[in-house]
Amino acid sequence: MKAREAQLAAEGWRKKSTTDEPRLTELVQTYRRIGWEVHLEPCEALEQPSCSQCLQATPGSYQTIYVRRNPHRPDGRT
Repeated sequence: MKAREAQLAAEGWRKKSTTDEPRLTELVQTYRRIGWEVHLEPCEALEQPSCSQCLQATPGSYQTIYVRRNPHRPDGRT
C-alpha cells in the first residue's frame, strides 16, 4: 500500500473505484445521497498496471473515489 493510501485508510477512508466522467459525478452524487463523505484523489497511471494504457491516453481525467461514514448525517445512515 502506498503511503498516501495508508494515510487515507488511517483517517477512515475506504477506496471504492477509479473512474472518469460522466460516471465519476454519478458515483460521487450517489455516495453522498446515501450518507457517505467522499474524497477524490488523482489517479496515477503507473499505479494502475491493469489499465495504464487508458489512463496514459487521458491523464488527469481519472480520479480515485474514497468514502467514509459521515458522522454529521442526521438520519445515521451509512
